[in-house]
Amino acid sequence: MSQAWWKESIVYQIYPRSFCDSNGDGIGDLRGIISKLDYLKELGIDVVWLSPVYKSPNDDGGYDISDYQDIQAEFGTLADWEEMLAGMHERGIKLLMDLVVNHTSDEHPWFVESRKSKDNPYRDFYIWREGKPGPEGSTQEPNNWQSFFSGSAWQYDEQTGEYYLHLFSRKQPDLNWENPKVRQAVFAMMEWWLQKGADGFRMDVINLISKTPGLPDAPITNPHSRYQWAGQFFANGPRLVEYLQEMKRAVLDKYDTMTVGETPMTSPAEAIHIARDGEGPLNMIFQFEHMDLDSGPGPLGGKWNCAPWKLADLKTTFTRWQNELDGQGWNSLYLSNHDQPRTVSRFGDDGACRVESAKLLGTFLHMLQGTPYIYQGEEIGMTNVRFAALEDYRDVETFNMYREFVTEGGADPALVMQAIYTKGRDNARTPMQWSAAPQAGFSSGQPWIGVNPNYTDINVEQALAEPNSIFHYYQRLIALRKANPVIVYGSYELLETPDPLYAFTRSLGGERLLVLCNFSAQECAFQLPERIQYVGKELLLSSYPVEGMRALSLRPYEARVYRMR
Repeated sequence: MSQAWWKESIVYQIYPRSFCDSNGDGIGDLRGIISKLDYLKELGIDVVWLSPVYKSPNDDGGYDISDYQDIQAEFGTLADWEEMLAGMHERGIKLLMDLVVNHTSDEHPWFVESRKSKDNPYRDFYIWREGKPGPEGSTQEPNNWQSFFSGSAWQYDEQTGEYYLHLFSRKQPDLNWENPKVRQAVFAMMEWWLQKGADGFRMDVINLISKTPGLPDAPITNPHSRYQWAGQFFANGPRLVEYLQEMKRAVLDKYDTMTVGETPMTSPAEAIHIARDGEGPLNMIFQFEHMDLDSGPGPLGGKWNCAPWKLADLKTTFTRWQNELDGQGWNSLYLSNHDQPRTVSRFGDDGACRVESAKLLGTFLHMLQGTPYIYQGEEIGMTNVRFAALEDYRDVETFNMYREFVTEGGADPALVMQAIYTKGRDNARTPMQWSAAPQAGFSSGQPWIGVNPNYTDINVEQALAEPNSIFHYYQRLIALRKANPVIVYGSYELLETPDPLYAFTRSLGGERLLVLCNFSAQECAFQLPERIQYVGKELLLSSYPVEGMRALSLRPYEARVYRMR
């Protein structure tokens, strides 16, 4: 397998609105990030993925962009961005910009022009269609596709009497990648950021840029709704790899970049087409199979039907991706981000065993083959939040879902609120908890969204002062990975163990590591399989003080890493 700096890196995601506010307006900003660069250096990370800081009306937290080549005023200026980048580079930290090019804001100049008339030069920058005949002489949407954010994926525009496609919010019209002028404009913008010193891109829902020709109706899988899920028609479309290869030739091949594509609904085989080692247009992708393990059948749509996840399913999913990409592609390793619930609340125990389970989850993730991603606050064990009222939330997805299921659908409000507490994206977007000071030290003003009330107990200041904190454990994890190429490049093998144990080995050349994880609050015995022969052992990392090896008992949420000789 080829070696590369981005395979050996640890990435830290910053959601700037919630990271650190430097001027007291309640909104995190670039100067706030600058003030925390030494903190990131101390943690040991190599790359920052910066969620969007471009000009935006903020309908979807900055993922609705109105100007790709300027900074949103509440975040600062281009000069601030340049100072931030210089500060990162001085500390040996690279920067990934968030590339959001499946769609723009409806306030982007391209779309403002596009909607003016059917013959406007920018009309074909977006996906416009006439309506089709509906009941009793009415006109309805061109097809029955459902938006990611509930309701129709089409919006009628009175000015020209046609509909435009928006797979997300109605204020996020999809770009028409069939138009070569769109591709050229996107590539020129990417080149502009790379010329300014950016080190690569995280590409938002990049596998949605190619749709099935004709945009056919989706099969009816939900008979209670006019709108149906149509992922098979807009994800991993027929020209996806062609477009990405064109991007690679036009832009990426000129620079030593890191690229990661967000690709929902993607299999390992499809991932290899996109990110084949040494050949694919991208370095790696984010897959979502493990993000669906706690969803099930029920009265709400998609992820909102919450169900207990099973360790057996987690093992199956991660093992398939580890084995099928080994030597073929490269894994992105993550358990949380700005769109997902907090890791320790979702896969661990955010109560009595919060610290232990946070260390376990970090060990599990960082010991796999792939590039690990840490989401801000994960390194101190931040948890989900439970706001008192719907009005305390900020996410457009949450409000659309509540309207669809409660206001229009008559669902039980308590059931819907429980789904929001469990799966809502605002769980990840509460302000970073820097200290026990007012507003968690995030801002001297009123934050744009409420601070999690547990900030007095869970914060960076406390974590830095406590030698056995989650933060210091993450430091040791990162240092261990950097000192042992087997953790980066070694092959993975799942060991057959009864739940709640998850045990696997990593092997490279003649070196082998054994990773043990107890995913429960009970003690659990582990017996090394007889087929694994060794003459010596070395404990490299443990989340508890440890003695002994051959027959051992793992304590609640305990994790250990051994070198087997």
